[in-house]
Amino acid sequence: MKDIAFVLDDPHMISNIDKSGMLDIIAGFPEQIKEAVMIAEESDIPDFIKIDNIVVGGMGGSAISGDIVQSLFRDRIEVPIHVNREYDLPRWTNKNTLTVFLSYSGNTEETLSSFKIACQKRCKIIGVSSGGKLEELCVKRGIKHIRIPSGFQPRAAVAYLLFPLILILKKNGLLKKTNIESDIEEAVSVANDLMNTNKKTVEEKNNISKQIARKIFNTIPQIYGWGFYIPIARRWRTQFNENSKIVARDDVVPECNHNDIVGWSSNLEMSKQFSCILFRDRNDESIQMSTRLDFMKTLFEDTAANTINIYPRGKSRLAKMIYTMYLGDFVTCYLAVLRKIDPTPVDIIRELKEQLAKK
Repeated sequence: MKDIAFVLDDPHMISNIDKSGMLDIIAGFPEQIKEAVMIAEESDIPDFIKIDNIVVGGMGGSAISGDIVQSLFRDRIEVPIHVNREYDLPRWTNKNTLTVFLSYSGNTEETLSSFKIACQKRCKIIGVSSGGKLEELCVKRGIKHIRIPSGFQPRAAVAYLLFPLILILKKNGLLKKTNIESDIEEAVSVANDLMNTNKKTVEEKNNISKQIARKIFNTIPQIYGWGFYIPIARRWRTQFNENSKIVARDDVVPECNHNDIVGWSSNLEMSKQFSCILFRDRNDESIQMSTRLDFMKTLFEDTAANTINIYPRGKSRLAKMIYTMYLGDFVTCYLAVLRKIDPTPVDIIRELKEQLAKK
């Protein structure tokens, strides 16, 4: 127990557990944003003439970029955005559908399958990957491909997938109602500030992500998103899964108020195993949303092991999403350290892919 008490204030001990250096990689996130923007700006992104709808294809750590863009621009873009996590494409896709395929490795089988269908349907297509079969197929078919740096876990490369996607939409005139350049600058600024106060050399008493990880330790995280925080709640959940190697849940407000809260009010023995995480944003919460979240907070304080409020930094929607997402990356890695588990390996996913390759 002594190791658990002091491990987060010992950078050497942290490094001995985080053998693959995930915390060092995520500390580079602000610089990754800058590099990703530069890569996209230097790419010859096609400017398509007619776009009726958008499909972002991807899985796991690649697909989350589509989720973020979908929520970020939900009320600021004139055409619908669909995030596709399937082997095929919706029937309605056609020659006026902009399809952007995100696969960090370039070898994700679901993404490659839907890419081929997009070619058959003569969709407008752009691929983004660090290489792999996706790049090969794009080159072979004369389709625009944006190559991003290799060597990362997909979940640690979100900047390289998210920001080219944003700039693809900008280049095609789809972001006329937002000043995306200033929003990106603010996102880099809040990410850099967060990094400086949450990196492994900052002691727990001054490090909010270490404090949150400590509070969650030995409980099951339940994360609640609403509005543009919905994909951030999903991201936290998947980062708990992959980095911390634990079961976690996420849910959506207000939908969960029509079902989920009943379980909390009637099963105290089970609910005491959970830490409930709520995203709060007084500047963007409606009166109805604030009332719902306040009610949930009171309910969880009486029923769950912990209730944790997460507050954003920044003014723009993009900056707030980046800040809260990035905070979750640190929290989930520090929780892995408390569990004495290297955050990087995801052996069970590798085992599944090996099984699929045999079919």
